[in-house]
Amino acid sequence: MRTFDEIFAIAAERKGGTDALEALLTPPLSPEELERIPDHRWLSQFSKNVFSAGFNWKVIENKWPGFEEAFHGFDVARCAMMDDVWFDELIQDTRIVRHGAKIQSVRDNAAFLQELAAEHGTAAKAFATWPADDYVGLLQMLKTRGTRLGGTSGQYALRFIGLDSFILSRDVVARLIAEGVIDKAPTSKGALAKVQEAFNEWRRQSGRSLTEISRVLAMSVG
Repeated sequence: MRTFDEIFAIAAERKGGTDALEALLTPPLSPEELERIPDHRWLSQFSKNVFSAGFNWKVIENKWPGFEEAFHGFDVARCAMMDDVWFDELIQDTRIVRHGAKIQSVRDNAAFLQELAAEHGTAAKAFATWPADDYVGLLQMLKTRGTRLGGTSGQYALRFIGLDSFILSRDVVARLIAEGVIDKAPTSKGALAKVQEAFNEWRRQSGRSLTEISRVLAMSVG
């Protein structure tokens, strides 16, 4: 496995030099900043990535103000209590993408966020205080306790909201394979543990965030 500096050099060469690469790297939010994000914004981001999965993301982006209206600002308590009447209204609401299972996921993930809030004070605190050296544990939690948040949907949601994270995109997986960390896209707990170990080592070497390391790995390929 190459050192982080060696992989950084590969990415820098591809992107026009060290300064050009650095300009493309944005650090994640601090835990304090993450804790200040209201729980309804977490539900909004999760929902946005759920609806975007397998769909034209530009359509979702353009329609998102309508989603915000239809789901009442993704108020967690209100969405968690979604009844059949509201669901039937949403399934006919042209402001949103009328996908029944994804509409139901908003209700389910609102209930999930309520559970986290009961356990930690706020759902935001649960995410903000999760240790970066066990990021795959957070992904597993999203997969098992959330709805439709496995795979890259949950990963992209966490990245977009600002949490320190890596995304197992095609390019990142290609770099991990090239470094001998894994031999195919990681799906098993064992493979994900190897990915986490590699990121933890690169963090120790560089002092950089998971987010920055992930971006460097991706840009060393694509």
